[in-house]
Amino acid sequence: MSGIALIITFIIAIAIMIVAISKWNVHPFLALMGVSLILAIVVGIPLVDIPGTIGSGFSGIFSSIGIVIIFGALIGTILEKTGAALKLAEMVVRLVGQKRPQLAMEIMGWVVSIPVFCDSGFVILDPIRKALRKKTQFSSVAMTVALSAGLYTSHVFIPPTPGPIAAAGTLGIGDNLFMVIVLGAVVSIPSLLIAYFYANFIGKRIKSAEEETEDLTSQDYDELLKGFGDLPNGFMAVAPILIPILCMALGSLASAMGWSGNMATFSKFIGSPIIALTVGLIFGIILLGQSGKIRLFNVMTTETLRVVGPILFITAAGGVLGKVISSAGFVGYMKENAAALSMVGIFFPFIISAILKSAQGSSTVAITTTAGILGSFVDSGSMMTGLGLTTPIAAVLTVMAIGAGAMTVSHANDSYFWVVTNFGQLKPEDGYKTQTMVTLLMGLASMIFIWILSLFLL
Repeated sequence: MSGIALIITFIIAIAIMIVAISKWNVHPFLALMGVSLILAIVVGIPLVDIPGTIGSGFSGIFSSIGIVIIFGALIGTILEKTGAALKLAEMVVRLVGQKRPQLAMEIMGWVVSIPVFCDSGFVILDPIRKALRKKTQFSSVAMTVALSAGLYTSHVFIPPTPGPIAAAGTLGIGDNLFMVIVLGAVVSIPSLLIAYFYANFIGKRIKSAEEETEDLTSQDYDELLKGFGDLPNGFMAVAPILIPILCMALGSLASAMGWSGNMATFSKFIGSPIIALTVGLIFGIILLGQSGKIRLFNVMTTETLRVVGPILFITAAGGVLGKVISSAGFVGYMKENAAALSMVGIFFPFIISAILKSAQGSSTVAITTTAGILGSFVDSGSMMTGLGLTTPIAAVLTVMAIGAGAMTVSHANDSYFWVVTNFGQLKPEDGYKTQTMVTLLMGLASMIFIWILSLFLL
C-alpha cells in the first residue's frame, strides 16, 4: 500500500483508536496495541515481521525512559507525603505576597506540578487556595483558574512529569532532559501570562458556590499551615527537584564546553537523567528520614508503581504504533510530499496531540501517543524525518508542540476538568467557561510562541 491510500488508512486507524478509547471505554493500552496490529496487517507489513516490529517498538520505550519516569514519579510522591509540596507553596506565597493571591496560586501550581501530577497537585493545594481566598476576599473563580493553569502548564511541558519525559525519550532526546526542562520553562511563560489575565477577567463574571455561600468553615491561611505540623526546611523541600536539574545542567555544560578527562566522564555520568534522578531520589529519602516517615517508603514505592504502571505501558504501546508507522512506508510518502508538509512543520505534532487530547481526555495519553507516531529524530524512517525535524533542538520544540496540543482542551472527558470544577465548586457549564476556555487559550498561545521560536532556532 502506498500514496493517498496509506494516509487514509492511517487517519482511519487513528479515528478508530479515538472512538475505542472515548466511546467504547477500551483501555488506551489495548486500543493502541490493537490498532497497531490491525494497521500492520492492513498496510502490508509481512506477517513474519509483525511480531518483531511490535516487540522492538514496545521494548525500546522501556529501555530508554522507564526508570526515569518511575524515579520522577516517586520523587513527586515523597514531596507530597512529607509536606514538601506545601512548603514549596508557602515559599511561593512569601515571595509573591498575599496581595496577589491569584498569581501566588498560579506560580505555586506551576512549581508543585513539576514532580506531582496536576490532579493530585490541585487536591494538595486547594486548602491553601480556600484559606487565601478567605483571608484576602479575592475571587474564588480567579484563584481556581490560576491554580489549575499553573499546574497544567508544567504538567505538559516540564520533566520529570511523565508525559514530557516519555515524549523526550521517544523523540530521541531522553539523554538531554535539561534542555527540555529549560525550554519547557521558557514556553511556560505565555501560557502562564494568558491564564493570569483570563483568570482575572472571568473571575469578575462568574461566581462559585463557595462565594455564594461564603464558606465560613474554611481555615485561616496561617492556621492551615500550622495544622500540617512541622514542614521540611526550604532547602530539603526543593532539593529533590533542584539537584537533578543541576546535575543535568553539569552534564550539558561538559558536552558544550568540550571537557575531557575524569571531570568530563563524571559530569556526563552524573548528568545522565537516570543518575540525576537517582540523586534526587536520594535527597527524597533523606527528606523522608528527617520527616520521620522512612517506614512508609515501601508503601510509597508500591503506590507510585501502581500509578506509573499504566503510563509506562501506554507509552510503550505508543512506541509500537510509531514503529508500525515507520515500517509501513508512511515516511517515504511524506518525503515525496515534503514541500506541502514543510508548510505544516511544527504545527503537525500540535494538531495530532490536540485532536487526541480533545477526543479522549488524557493529556498523558495524547503526549505519549503523538510522540510514538512521530518517532525519533535520528531515525531516517520516522515521521520526524519526514517533517524535516532532524536536529536535537527541533526535537525539543516538537516536545513543546506536543505539550501545547495536549492542553487543548480540557473538558468533560478529562478527569482534571472534574477535579477543578468540583473542588472549585463550579457548575459544569461554568467549567466550560473557565477550565475549558483557559486551556484553549493556553494551548494556542503556547503554540504560537513555539512557532515563533522555531523561526529563530530551526
